[in-house]
Amino acid sequence: MTAGNPFGAWSQGPFRGWYEAMEQQAAEATEQFVSGSAFAELLGLTAGNVAALTRISGETCDLMLRNMRLAGRADVTRLGRQLARTEDKLERVLQEVEDLRDELADRPAGAEEAS
Repeated sequence: MTAGNPFGAWSQGPFRGWYEAMEQQAAEATEQFVSGSAFAELLGLTAGNVAALTRISGETCDLMLRNMRLAGRADVTRLGRQLARTEDKLERVLQEVEDLRDELADRPAGAEEAS
């Protein structure tokens, strides 16, 4: 037995020749399969199925979260939009308050008593 090869003499001779022949046949069969149009169709269908399964699993997770009364992705995005609208409205109110402050600061002192 050789020290580097755990199979020793068994990997030499007829077994090695048989293995190389099988490997060559498998490589040729795989090459023929991949070069045909059927493989491209199969690959396209598989990609479509993976995309559909991904979408279904996402919807299922959202449904599970909704049934457990937890916030899902759609809920979080909806709340984010509402928060952005509220922040915009608050910014407009703040600008109006600052404008009114500026108007009050610009008025003469006697004008306030006359009103």
